[in-house]
Amino acid sequence: MIFRTATTGTRPALRRVRTTVAPRPLRHRLGPAAVEEIPFRASDGVRLGLTRVGTGDTGRPAVLLLHGHTASADMFLQPETRNLVDVLLDEGYEPWLLDWRGSCRLPYNETGQRYTYDDVALYDIPEAVSYIRGRIGDRPLFVVAHCIGSLTLSLSMSAGLVPGLAGVVSQGVFLTPKLAGRTSLRMTVAGELLKGRIDHIPVDFRKVGLRSKYTPLFALASRRASCPDPTCQMLHNSAWGTGASLFVHGNLSRTTHDRLAELFGPAPLWILPHLRRIELARSVVRWHDTDHRYRALPPNALDAAGRIDTPVLLLAGSENGLWLDSQKLCHDVLARRRPELDVTYTEIPGYGHLDPFLGRGAALDVFGHILEFLGERR
Repeated sequence: MIFRTATTGTRPALRRVRTTVAPRPLRHRLGPAAVEEIPFRASDGVRLGLTRVGTGDTGRPAVLLLHGHTASADMFLQPETRNLVDVLLDEGYEPWLLDWRGSCRLPYNETGQRYTYDDVALYDIPEAVSYIRGRIGDRPLFVVAHCIGSLTLSLSMSAGLVPGLAGVVSQGVFLTPKLAGRTSLRMTVAGELLKGRIDHIPVDFRKVGLRSKYTPLFALASRRASCPDPTCQMLHNSAWGTGASLFVHGNLSRTTHDRLAELFGPAPLWILPHLRRIELARSVVRWHDTDHRYRALPPNALDAAGRIDTPVLLLAGSENGLWLDSQKLCHDVLARRRPELDVTYTEIPGYGHLDPFLGRGAALDVFGHILEFLGERR
């Protein structure tokens, strides 16, 4: 299906690209006093986003929420539905939200300095955990992580950089990434063909216009699409051109569906070599082999999984069209190689990759598994 777009006789306006490093405002329905936006920089100088959602009760266990690449903390705060932050607050937890350097609330995927997932594992996550611990004292600290946020967390954990967490919920992928063959092939081909032509793939067609170098990518994403929205086609029908699907379409509310271009941002192509190396290894591997700054990270996180010292819940939708059965594979591999680790696996029937957090029924179908895991360990 070819996407619908309004046509005019004038040339589209030039694309606006954010260059400021201040995170754009979060959208939520919480009172302003409850949301504390914390100025936060990693030790390599990169400005990040860190948010605490408080109630005045200083005795609550803390839960750090980590989004996926090109998403942001907004995915946990959707005002149009009962979201994970709502549920955690009601159950007596204190949510913290990190916008690491791959967040669409920050400009780094389009402009600014480039990075690899090593930077997220070495700087962003451990330093956010350290800051939170400095604020909460000896209260328990849990982590709920999604997609690349979970993948990079596994590298931090296997490096021993975030010891003593009370528990970790990993959604979508953890130590053993597994993509479909066609997705892996498209990722490789796209990286080679587009290298030197573009450095990121956008999701909002309204910002790039019909007469742009991105139009063929949107046209490709629209093939055999059942939804006329170009952003939905790029995410649900194509996953930035890889041919994967990021969610079960019917699980999203109309409002969430219409906000997809706000909830997800451009995917940088320069990250593909690291992602490709990870996928080929079927493990989270370090990118920097000669830079001594990254020697704290293990060359292969799966080989160093014995350093994981916290219980882990592996969550995955049964219809995950991106990472397939990576979480089941992870559970089986760890059960065989590291039986001493406390790792459990739960599959959510009828859910894909993103909708376990974004879905209109996630509070009923998904969040209970998270709360049960946290509640047993708080």
